[in-house]
Amino acid sequence: MSNKTKYFAHPTAVIEESSIIGEDTKIWHFSHIMKDSIVGNQCNIGQNVVISPKVIIGNGVKIQNNVSVYTGVICEDDVFLGPSMVFTNVINPRSFIVRKEEFMETYVEKGATIGANATIVCGNRIGAYAMIGAGSVITKDVAPYALVIGNPGKQIGWVSKNGHRLFFENNDVAACPESGEKYQLNNSTITPIGI
Repeated sequence: MSNKTKYFAHPTAVIEESSIIGEDTKIWHFSHIMKDSIVGNQCNIGQNVVISPKVIIGNGVKIQNNVSVYTGVICEDDVFLGPSMVFTNVINPRSFIVRKEEFMETYVEKGATIGANATIVCGNRIGAYAMIGAGSVITKDVAPYALVIGNPGKQIGWVSKNGHRLFFENNDVAACPESGEKYQLNNSTITPIGI
């Protein structure tokens, strides 16, 4: 376990010995960081969060209150997990059958946002900077920069790195209204092309 002087943990948090916690990370009330999990630098772990064994959390990740990050989940840097969103890790769970050897990987790429109360069915990949709307249910892979809402989740558009909806002109180029960064749309793939 990392040196406690390098991160903050509320006295009610439970941090198991073989976990690794990065510098300047904050872990709030009643959260539990389980064995062999890795939490990066400058993360914010909200109240009542569980990070299960062998989970990998990158740098700058924000996990809001009441989120369980189950074994099999990997989050790259700068991911946002909204309040009470849900990951699963077994596709066909039964209380009377042990399926720990069947945990499926769910991979959340850099900068993606998953909204409050969304559910991510295991075995899927959430692309970089994608935005999953609150309450959505994700049953398949999500493309980078995709804006997905609903149950089941459906892509309704694209977003910039700053999280703004992109509107493409006739030349299939759109600009973020906040950063000015431009994006090219080509065959359902978004590529940043500078300012």
